[in-house]
Amino acid sequence: MKNGIPHITRKDINMPCVGLGTMLYPEPEKAVDLIKYALDYGYTHIDTARKYGSENWVGEAIKLSNISRDNLWVTTKVTEDNAKPDDFRKSLETSLSALNLDYVDLLLIHWPSRSVPIKDTVRALNDAKEEGLALNIGISNFTVPLIEEAVRYSKSELFCNQIEYHAYINQDKVLDACDKYGILVTCHVPLARGEILNDPIIKSIADKHNKSPAQIALKWLLQQSRISVVPRALSYKEIEENINIFDFNLSTDDMSQISTLRSNNLRIVNPEVRRPIWDY
Repeated sequence: MKNGIPHITRKDINMPCVGLGTMLYPEPEKAVDLIKYALDYGYTHIDTARKYGSENWVGEAIKLSNISRDNLWVTTKVTEDNAKPDDFRKSLETSLSALNLDYVDLLLIHWPSRSVPIKDTVRALNDAKEEGLALNIGISNFTVPLIEEAVRYSKSELFCNQIEYHAYINQDKVLDACDKYGILVTCHVPLARGEILNDPIIKSIADKHNKSPAQIALKWLLQQSRISVVPRALSYKEIEENINIFDFNLSTDDMSQISTLRSNNLRIVNPEVRRPIWDY
């Protein structure tokens, strides 16, 4: 795909609405090749994190590709293990070194810490932006009360909240809170790690549009307002499929049918050691 990916916008800041997620490569030796292929194919948005262990691969793929830095959007995250301000800064410096970049386009607090006050981590997040190490800042896996707390303590506006959102989970409360504060939403595990791909409703709609179930599931998310997605792809085919979704639209009835699936409330990413008290 060389025609460009649509963007979502917050106050004149444009982020590609589809990015490549880089969490969990079963065959790490293929990671650099897959990421480079995505960049060559037309992806300009790469999502990574210190905890993923993929930043070095992303950095190597960027170096091997022909993409210019001005045309690239890179998101990374600092995990709750490094929530203290000094640790936060060191983690970010390690990330930038691994990525071989002077700055990231978006820096997120990966998970809220149970032991470090949010105001301290948010202060470190703001410091990174003020120093030019991150052009935009945000949060990830934050519930409504945590969103409100982060907004209260942040001097800079928060660009997005990256959350688990797909057709099998109801995130209306978080979506409403993000909308209230003008925060965009990025969906990680937007395909529920494959759990939704055999759903009869999604398969039926896919057949109608001559698309794959994954393309239907991603399109359902993107046709909602202020949303971007960062699906993982483990093959050239998946890389291509995940962004070839802008030549069709789901009908109102399609959208409604898929929305009924949210009652499953299946949460895929739910680590006991770091999860907050969820909103449902």
